Amino acid sequence: MNESVLSMKGIQKRFMGVHALKGVDFELRSGEIHALVGENGAGKSTMMKVLTGIYEKDSGEIHFQGKLFHPHNPKQALSAGIGIIHQELNMMEQLTVAQNIFIGRESMKRGGLFLDDKRQKQKAGELFNRLNMNIDPAETLSRLTIGKQQMVEIAKAVSHDLKVLILDEPTTALTEIEIEELFTIMRDLSSKGVAMIYISHRMDEIGRITDRVTVMRDGEYIGTNDTEKITKEDIINMMVGRVIYEKPKEKSNVRPDAGIVLEVNNLNAGKLVNNVSFKLRKGEILGFAGLMGAGRTETARAIFGADEIQSGTIKVNGKPVHITSPMVAVAHGIGYLSEDRKRYGLATGLSVIENSLMASYDKYDSGIFIHAGKVRTVTDKYVKKLGIKTPTIDQLLNNLSGGNQQKVVIAKWLINDADILIFDEPTRGIDVGAKSEIYTLMNELVAQGKSIIMISSELPEVLRMSDRIVVMCEGRVTGELDIEGASQEEVMKYATMRESV
Repeated sequence: MNESVLSMKGIQKRFMGVHALKGVDFELRSGEIHALVGENGAGKSTMMKVLTGIYEKDSGEIHFQGKLFHPHNPKQALSAGIGIIHQELNMMEQLTVAQNIFIGRESMKRGGLFLDDKRQKQKAGELFNRLNMNIDPAETLSRLTIGKQQMVEIAKAVSHDLKVLILDEPTTALTEIEIEELFTIMRDLSSKGVAMIYISHRMDEIGRITDRVTVMRDGEYIGTNDTEKITKEDIINMMVGRVIYEKPKEKSNVRPDAGIVLEVNNLNAGKLVNNVSFKLRKGEILGFAGLMGAGRTETARAIFGADEIQSGTIKVNGKPVHITSPMVAVAHGIGYLSEDRKRYGLATGLSVIENSLMASYDKYDSGIFIHAGKVRTVTDKYVKKLGIKTPTIDQLLNNLSGGNQQKVVIAKWLINDADILIFDEPTRGIDVGAKSEIYTLMNELVAQGKSIIMISSELPEVLRMSDRIVVMCEGRVTGELDIEGASQEEVMKYATMRESV
């Protein structure tokens, strides 16, 4: 059995109004890949920030390589041999790959006055060879895929002679091929003695790549098990304290006489929306499936007025509409929950109440003043309805977990009373508990007569939630399936079909 390289005992951390870590224990062995799982807000990120010196612990002990360890900043942790790859990459895209790897540690020549670019590229190349990564050190980072950029960040971390590498939701934006490449690199690092903490909400990946699983819930340590000895259902039950059932929808819930609320015909917008046509019915969840680059998000953005439409027609409730901006789309009762909620859906520097009312302030003003009482009442209503975990509605959004931030975006469109909701990757980066809550909410919304377009890269999610499924490949609709009899194999057949049916 591998020896312990890291031990955290009785870690406590409090923030204003929040007891984030309640005496948490964690142990990591040399060379193992150890999954750390829990719902959003369980304390995983807080614990890793304590470990890497971003936060100071209130009490408890950390032992690293047999000695007491108390980092005061990330640089100190990295120098000791503990690195972290965050979910949102922290790189400088305008620089080359080699420059990103050695930034702050540049190779110099002639007495330290000039950059030795040749030597730096050579060192980066040697590092990539050691890690079996096929990346050009001279390439500008912005020209690489997200998967390759992530590998550059891993190489940068490994260049510091790491003993422990933390990977926070590393596969969120990767293709299946890139995920396999990442796993190959992780297994290689493991064989060389590097221990890894793997934070992920994807149960299938945990089973494929990890040796042990530690579960946290509500800031507390729940338990640790060997991955091969625990089931997905056991992990989920430990995470949420209840059993969550996930199974495909067997039949559509849409009434046979339901009217068409949105009709799109021969829509063209940019390179990835080519003659797209479909219909959305009242009370329906219409799933959009496809591989990366299929054009699903681009279609949604065109319908919402975020991208320019070149040709085609859109009808809302049977009437032609000319959507030239998101403001026009909102006026026609369309709401859009972007896949990149932090960039397009939220203002994380503002409060819960300010984000919730962002699309609806005109409903609560008197021409001069905002009705503060009404605004607070309606925000409180939806915070409670959606189960948003926040000390107050005045809390800044960047202090909330990802799942709770997603719920605030949903609250924004419910307060606006949008009838057509486009959910683009609604559960990306959130845990199974929050996923289940969002699924329940979506079903409640369509039962009330709302209509939803759900774009998702997770086929089990598409099959669980959709009444019908539209499949796209390379900017075209290549198939449309009723949920009865639909399968992952059938969806993938159309997702890889280049010609429209």
